Amino acid sequence: MSQQTNYSYRPWLDGDAEPFIKIRNVTKKFGEFTAVDNIDLDIYKGELFSLLGGSGCGKTTLLRMLAGFEPPSSGTIYIDGVDMTDVPPYARPINMMFQSYALFPHMTVEQNVAYGLKRDKIPKDEITRRVDEILSMVELSDFIKRKPHQLSGGQRQRVALARALVKRPKVLLLDEPLGALDKRLREQTQFELINIQDQLGVTFVVVTHDQEEAMTLSTRMAMMDAGKFQQIGTPTEVYEYPESRLVANFIGSANMFEGRVSQSGPDHVVVTSKELGVEFNTEHTNSIIEGTKVWIAVRPEKITLSKTPLDVTTNQLKGVVVDIGYHGKTSTYRIRISNDQIIEVSVPSQKRPKGDRQSIDWDEEIYMNWDQSNAVVLMK
Repeated sequence: MSQQTNYSYRPWLDGDAEPFIKIRNVTKKFGEFTAVDNIDLDIYKGELFSLLGGSGCGKTTLLRMLAGFEPPSSGTIYIDGVDMTDVPPYARPINMMFQSYALFPHMTVEQNVAYGLKRDKIPKDEITRRVDEILSMVELSDFIKRKPHQLSGGQRQRVALARALVKRPKVLLLDEPLGALDKRLREQTQFELINIQDQLGVTFVVVTHDQEEAMTLSTRMAMMDAGKFQQIGTPTEVYEYPESRLVANFIGSANMFEGRVSQSGPDHVVVTSKELGVEFNTEHTNSIIEGTKVWIAVRPEKITLSKTPLDVTTNQLKGVVVDIGYHGKTSTYRIRISNDQIIEVSVPSQKRPKGDRQSIDWDEEIYMNWDQSNAVVLMK
């Protein structure tokens, strides 16, 4: 892949690329409460960008400011080079898809999708062409005469998506777009959404509290807490290289070990835990002052289990299995170590267990080990 092609796919890597959406020093206050706290954000044309966080973190407030439903208390919002801060919602090149879908129950699929175009007084032939085109794209051409109550949840979701996209907005905002679907349908629809977005090239901004959904959908994602961005990056960057304990614990799960840096080099650090009586040797790109308090974060799937100790001096712990969760394709082992901390280890089910017995059983003593490249050093 050429450098130019790489930048066209990942424009945030190109210092000369112009962001399609620019948010600068935006704050939103409701009385004394600060919902969004002086944030900056760049989103590039054609991205599927997710705002991720728990309830009350500020993600929906930010989405509503992008839509024009809430004015910022301060700061500026640009879309495609135009200052949109004071532009009303109906005049913005944006459409929004709500979690409830908000379909008209008395209208057919075709009428629901055409509604916005009729309000805009688009010629009838053009409406018919565009409605047919978008319904074909979302695979609903055979359902045009049905009403919402005659559709499944996934079909209603696609009608709402078609209605939002038929007006050809530059930006589509999606507020918990898959929240009303069951797990299996939600997973299927995630890939459908990615394919539709890729075909149209519309910039999507998605609000979700579902970490797996954000990881699957996003070109990049921003994890929010208390009105601020805690980390912005690709799903791989945020998951594999979290910048804080907060991010590591919210995006997936992580085992944390507290200690102090006892040795620091240009590409690794050694962290000593006096409480556990062990050393952790971890890759790290920056040297850290010896004696600094840090945390080692290790994802459950990065840890290997053994019934006998390995011939290593670092990154090894001993514990007792206190619980086992069998999930079909994986098993989760909860292991108690010497300080009573519970460590979670996720193991793929590569071999079928004999009857209802696992190869590692309850109350067994077990050793845990991981490679130094599979842990992250966190300073906050």
